[in-house]
Formats: sequence, C-alpha cells, structure tokens
Amino acid sequence: KPEYVLGEWDGLLAGVKAGRYDLMANGVGFTDERNEAYTFSDFYAFNRTALVVRTDNTDINSLEDLNGKTTCNSANSTYQLTAEAYGATVKDVESLDGTIEELLAGRVDATLNAEVSINDYLKEKPGAEIKIVAFDPEVEKVGMIMPKGDDSKALQEAINKALKELKESGKLAEISIKYFGMD
Repeated sequence: KPEYVLGEWDGLLAGVKAGRYDLMANGVGFTDERNEAYTFSDFYAFNRTALVVRTDNTDINSLEDLNGKTTCNSANSTYQLTAEAYGATVKDVESLDGTIEELLAGRVDATLNAEVSINDYLKEKPGAEIKIVAFDPEVEKVGMIMPKGDDSKALQEAINKALKELKESGKLAEISIKYFGMD
C-alpha cells in the first residue's frame, strides 16, 4: 500500500536519488541527465512546452526571443533548461501560480510550462492576462522515476505493465481527456 508524500520539486528529486522515496510521479520530463541518475518508467504523457507572456507583450513571439530575457520556472525543471538553452536568465519559482504572479507583475518577461498546465490555469482563471505565443518543437516525454539500481527493477516492471494495460484499454486517454481536455 503506497504512502503518498507531497513536497517541493527539488526535494522530491533528491529524495528519489537518495532512496528516501521509491517512486516520483510528478510530471517528470525525460532528459539524458535524468536517465543517467534515475530509472524511468515507460512514458505515460507527451507534453508540448508552451512559451507564455503577458497579453500586452509584443516583444516575445518565439523561443529565440528569450535571449537576454528573464523567465521563471521551477528549479531544475525541463522548462528551466529549455529557457536557459535559448539564452534566458531563469528565476526559480516553486509553483505555477507563483510563476504566473511573477509574470503578471512584470518581474519576469516570460515563462515556460506544459501546455496542459497553462490551459488548465486559463480554464480556472479565464480573465488572466497571459497568452501562449509559441511551443518548443521538441515534445517532452513524461514518466515516473525511481532510484537507479536493481532494487527498482521489479517496481519498474510493475509500473510499465500497469501503464501498458491503461494505454491498451483506452483508460489512460480517458483520464487525460477528463483532466486536461486532450489526449
């Protein structure tokens, strides 16, 4: 029977790496570096990374326009890495709400986040003065992570089996559509 633990992004990653947690299921995007440090499950989601600005911003229309600008994202997130790759300075923020607050207050120029998260935010706050102006051409692959090593092998196999059953039955798509409005 699982024991669920809520925590900050960096603390969860470190906890998995140190073996304090058996599994992290929190929209963990695949990177080569993470693959070296953790054991990944099969991918269960594929997200487009959205570039978001205030509705009155006309200077940023592409990822290339981030060069020399400031964004905010969770520390060590794939969104931070993408922003830095395009030349942005990244301010660490702990939550999507905090990110949007920084953006709306004009303390940062833009933010990057999952399209589904931004769409959900806009559904909850339809008057928010933000807009998606571009998408990263690379689709982010999302899986669950476990500590590296043989001790995680049985858990990885069980998770992959369950994910396969959910995909084949259509249940995974059904859940995605229910909560995110898209598969």
